[in-house]
Amino acid sequence: MKNVMKSTLIIMTVLATGIAQAAEIRVGLVVKSLGNGFFEAAHEGAKEAAAELGDVSIIYTGPVTPTAEGQIEIINSLIAQRVDAIAISANDTDALVPVLRRAQQRGIKVVSFDSGVAPAGRAVHLNPSSNELIGQMNVELAEVALQVTGSKKGDIAVLSATPTATNQNIWIEEMQKVLPQYPDLNLVSIVYGDDLADKSYRETQGLINSYPDLKVIVAPTSVGIVAAAQAVKDMNKTGDVYVTGLGLPSELAGHVDSGVVNSFAIWNPIDLGYAATMISYDLVKGTATETEVDMGRLGRATLDAEGNAAMAAPFVYDSSNVKKFASIF
Repeated sequence: MKNVMKSTLIIMTVLATGIAQAAEIRVGLVVKSLGNGFFEAAHEGAKEAAAELGDVSIIYTGPVTPTAEGQIEIINSLIAQRVDAIAISANDTDALVPVLRRAQQRGIKVVSFDSGVAPAGRAVHLNPSSNELIGQMNVELAEVALQVTGSKKGDIAVLSATPTATNQNIWIEEMQKVLPQYPDLNLVSIVYGDDLADKSYRETQGLINSYPDLKVIVAPTSVGIVAAAQAVKDMNKTGDVYVTGLGLPSELAGHVDSGVVNSFAIWNPIDLGYAATMISYDLVKGTATETEVDMGRLGRATLDAEGNAAMAAPFVYDSSNVKKFASIF
């Protein structure tokens, strides 16, 4: 009888240990909208981090259209599912704060990445690069594109995502800070395509029709830059108007070949999703500090007083390297 009880105890202990080992940390990866190549690449990075960590599962989700309301509904669902962490690219910096505060009150760790949430709604925000460097890079890309047109001076315009997109607005502000250093660039308009391909396309058409001296369109959005490039091509403006900004090599390689895009920049979204997942894990495990978080193979990131961190500097793609990277993301 004692041996039976002992065996039963051993079996129960093994089962309990197995259950404990099987317990996963669940991270809700909430993107601006589904069907966006940038965020699909970020999802690949998140899955890479989960595989490396071994005890993490990723719930990849987002609204069909990039709205704060859609993200709020999804966050409420994740709270109900009692996930351990939420990593989110925000459609609105302030509108998500109340629901994310509620998530934090339930013990859920919140990380924003790419497009930030106000500090009250998250523990850490991971910028893909520094805002200053991104703003500077967009202006430099516009300067290079203007030189390709052969013009000494020219009008440029910005095609952004939504008017409330946190990262877009900050980058445009940083662009405006450095534009006085480039007197040959004349910013004539800022328009919004709402990160929708059809609207971004129409806004590009409007810019070209409204500004006959327009030489460069800067689109710091992966959806907008593709739509703008297609509009320029369809309007037979290749060589007259160049498109640049932030985009994915896989989506822009053809437009580089056609001459609509001379060069563009982006950080690696795979790394961004990977780093956001690693930081989420670091917070859940309680191993993050007030000044540093772990980004796995990308090293440790330093946090400022508001919990902001930067991953890396933007990287420029052109005809010399775009096809190589197009096979990756």
